[in-house]
Amino acid sequence: MTDLAEALESGADLLRSLPRRRSGVAAARRAADEWAARHPGVRAQLVVDERPGTPLVDYDLILDHPGGGTVALTAPPEDGVPWLVDHSTHWAAGHLVSVDDVHVSVPQALTMLRSLSRRDASPYQEIVDQCLLAAAGEDAGPVSAADLQATADEFRRGRGLHDRASTLAWMTEAGMSGERFEAYIGEIARRRRFRLDKEAELAPAHLAARPGDFARVRAVWVTGSEKVAADTPGDLLTGLPSFGDVVVTVATRWEAELPPVLRGAPSGRVVGPEEAPGGGFLTGAVLSRSPAAGDAETLAAAGRAAFAGWLAERRAAATIAWHWS
Repeated sequence: MTDLAEALESGADLLRSLPRRRSGVAAARRAADEWAARHPGVRAQLVVDERPGTPLVDYDLILDHPGGGTVALTAPPEDGVPWLVDHSTHWAAGHLVSVDDVHVSVPQALTMLRSLSRRDASPYQEIVDQCLLAAAGEDAGPVSAADLQATADEFRRGRGLHDRASTLAWMTEAGMSGERFEAYIGEIARRRRFRLDKEAELAPAHLAARPGDFARVRAVWVTGSEKVAADTPGDLLTGLPSFGDVVVTVATRWEAELPPVLRGAPSGRVVGPEEAPGGGFLTGAVLSRSPAAGDAETLAAAGRAAFAGWLAERRAAATIAWHWS
């Protein structure tokens, strides 16, 4: 057997043995390097193809031919279709965005849009965030039946799907089979599980570093197109008939969630009128303030804040490419 023939035979065995998930690419490269060291005459190189929108990868070996030129060796382990044929169009054809190593097609993005829940983020940002979460949680184990059920219940409640008939009607409208709906909920559940675990991991340190953000504050504030002047907090509750349309809010919030002008304000002192974040003017007062505690509710809030910061850091560091044409 010639050196090339031996390399082709053992190279096919190598390709079929390599791990198929993105998390295994480093191990695959090491295995290929060891194999290439045993066949120096063919100057082998491993080519890795990351399938768009999935955690799966494909491999080729590029070998030097003794007569000149190169030989590409493909050994697909599943359906027998080489990835070069399977992906014969441009790799980004039909794709909307790439976030690092995660590629999202237009149909996948439309599916993601059905599960968007954050009102403080644009659809573009949340699609990017879902890609980052999918990549971060890729190596996590399977979600439990309890996680799947909790995710499904949360999803249905958020869309007013309170019975089987309304859920089936939503699935029909979305063009989802029962199997696809289960897979869809599974994807959301994996991201949800990763988020909850990360929040719990980050919460204690974040609360210890920023306890002031998690004081419980009872406050009143008035917003409107006109400036409202008041001498005491009670005036904000009872002394407003002479003003035009205003919105009076009396609420207990975490310090960090108050309107900026009220954060850190002394109790009992009226502040404002100041320009309100959403336009118009704001006048308000802190009624009472309790220091941060280490109870479950406070830790959960600290976890959510810490996770938002963690995700923002990854978003800022990610390579994001939108494929609009």
